[in-house]
Amino acid sequence: MDFTWLAEPALLIPLTGVLGLLVGSFLNVVILRLPRRLEHEWQAQARELLGQSAPVAEDVPPDLVFKGSHCVHCKHPLSPLDNIPLLSFLALRGRCRYCRTPISWQYPLVELLSALACAVMAWKFGFGWPLLAALVFTWMLLAASGIDARTQLLPDQLTLPLMWLGLLLSLLPMFVDAPTAIIGAAIGWLSLWSVFWLFKLLTGKEGMGYGDFKLLAALGAWMGASALLPVILLSSLIGAIIGGAILSIGGKGRDTPIPFGPFIAAAGWVWFAFGDELLALYKGWFFVAT
Repeated sequence: MDFTWLAEPALLIPLTGVLGLLVGSFLNVVILRLPRRLEHEWQAQARELLGQSAPVAEDVPPDLVFKGSHCVHCKHPLSPLDNIPLLSFLALRGRCRYCRTPISWQYPLVELLSALACAVMAWKFGFGWPLLAALVFTWMLLAASGIDARTQLLPDQLTLPLMWLGLLLSLLPMFVDAPTAIIGAAIGWLSLWSVFWLFKLLTGKEGMGYGDFKLLAALGAWMGASALLPVILLSSLIGAIIGGAILSIGGKGRDTPIPFGPFIAAAGWVWFAFGDELLALYKGWFFVAT
């Protein structure tokens, strides 16, 4: 089958944006259901170790694919018209059709971010296998960020496959070669692992979770070690601005935990898409300033 017509940017970019919108709807399902399923599995394993009875079937959270969507408040099943990405939210004016309870802004936000990010990747890479890989990269970062923002959990089910996929793609190579990817993954893990233990030795507290190590290792596998310092600097800057705003608006103290994973993911995506341009911009500014 001939897909060369998709190489035309005027077609590829909007079509990829629509695909991102559709996948964004599924990402919302992953963000909401995956943590509940993981918690259920952990509880079942703990019960088994303690010799306790297994939970009843009614307590099993819905799966990610086959269970239809429903309102989280009134539990009413949603019709296909209620599930049109972004458009249904606008048509319903942000409220459930059945109980009129406000719908979380997470749904349209994730769908819109997915659509825009996918369109950018289509503009960046054009039609081909690198675009498909970049879309998977984008979707996994979005899902991991959403889960971390809601639960302060970065599931291994997302971070580790993302890292292994980056390492496997390096065998082609697609974005970086294998030695660069392996070294990037190792340094990505060790850099935050070292910061974690240094902070814990100095303060007695845990400043971040192990999921952050794995996420940065995954970014290292996709982009190499040279991208890690810019990613850390960008994520720290984004985290300081957004985290400070959240604490200020919410009237919370500095001891309030804020997940760092979404900031790492955002910085990693930005560097993956625009790293060369940002580096050239920085070099041009630096040489002019000096």
